[in-house]
Amino acid sequence: MRVLILTVGTRGDIAPFAALAERLAAEGHDVALGAPEAYREAVPEGVRFEPMATEMDDVMRASMGQSTGPREALSLARRMTAAMRVSLGDQWEIAQRFEPTVVVAHPKTLGGPHIAERLGVPAVASLPLPFLTPTAAFPIPVVSRPLGERLNRATYAFNRSTGLAYGGMVNRFRTDTLGLRRTSRFSDYLHTPDGERMPVLYSFSRHVVPRPADYPDSAHITGYWWRTPRHDWTPPTELDDFLARGGPVVYIGFGSMGFARDAERRGEIIRDAVRRAGIRAVVSKGWGAVRMPADDHVHVVDEVPHDWLFPRVAAVVHHGGAGTTAAGLRAGRPTLICPVLGDQPFWGDRVRDLGAGPRPLRLRRLSADALAAALNDLVANESYKATATRIGDALSSEDGAGEAVRVLERIESRTTPPSP
Repeated sequence: MRVLILTVGTRGDIAPFAALAERLAAEGHDVALGAPEAYREAVPEGVRFEPMATEMDDVMRASMGQSTGPREALSLARRMTAAMRVSLGDQWEIAQRFEPTVVVAHPKTLGGPHIAERLGVPAVASLPLPFLTPTAAFPIPVVSRPLGERLNRATYAFNRSTGLAYGGMVNRFRTDTLGLRRTSRFSDYLHTPDGERMPVLYSFSRHVVPRPADYPDSAHITGYWWRTPRHDWTPPTELDDFLARGGPVVYIGFGSMGFARDAERRGEIIRDAVRRAGIRAVVSKGWGAVRMPADDHVHVVDEVPHDWLFPRVAAVVHHGGAGTTAAGLRAGRPTLICPVLGDQPFWGDRVRDLGAGPRPLRLRRLSADALAAALNDLVANESYKATATRIGDALSSEDGAGEAVRVLERIESRTTPPSP
């Protein structure tokens, strides 16, 4: 196979695709990974890196790390739309150079299905949360509470909003760049313009989200996709020393969430809560989500590989990104999720329902008292520990990336003409 993977977003949107690319290359397939320039270093050996959506990434990082509030949303939308147009052109240029036999695309990229249609190869949608396929089991993950089977399923009409918001841009891309006919703004992302159902690769585990009974055969829950563990990463001496002092240490980090104007307040809350709970914490600054000085109770870091750090702490506290949630559970660590938006409340509820942590604590409601109480519960509750350990063992036994490769091989074989 020649697999073109297109993705954009935060590190949580990039990492699973890098793991899939690594596995494809290891099994002898040609693979190109299109992603923003900032993630070049995340590309595995043997995988062709193609920079794309770098302007989108720059706009997103600036807004998350420096924004002062929602009043900037309109300006951000204009800049992001312009960057999306550039990204679509990037994707088509990459596809022409690489000549894939299958295209795997995160829906955020917009261009994957249309490029695959133009090339006459299968398109496969992929993301690490159950967002695309309608089900009565739960509402689309941006809806924070169950609504009953009928309404749960109806919420997935939200996926048509992408066509409504960006349909004009996409249709100009289809007609002017790809030479394809226009498509309806009300089109369903999961179907081609000819009405065929598009396969979806879901890179999460059935041990965390059981497969809904009403999922079609085109929805593939493969298990999480993990990179081969790195053995060349060396922690800073100060971090090693901090972890070695003894006593419970908790990881706290909120990624790219929250406006920068609240970063110092969050730092003060974390510092006070950690002291009240009588523990220590490794705190990740993220993209401006937290600002605070280090002290005897807190060690502040920029980025540390989760697969290295999480097994070395007693518990994890974070915003509930799909990838961070998966990493904490795979490490078998009790988890407290402090969601902000999107699918984060969904993962917080899953952790609570699984019994691997307490009820989510909304980041906007964070206080030193509430966080200290949650930290005490998180570290002392033996039930959380036992459940998280059991889930971690189950996740470690899966081969999600390998299953995804098998699915892609079957999809490609059904559409590739036999050799003469």
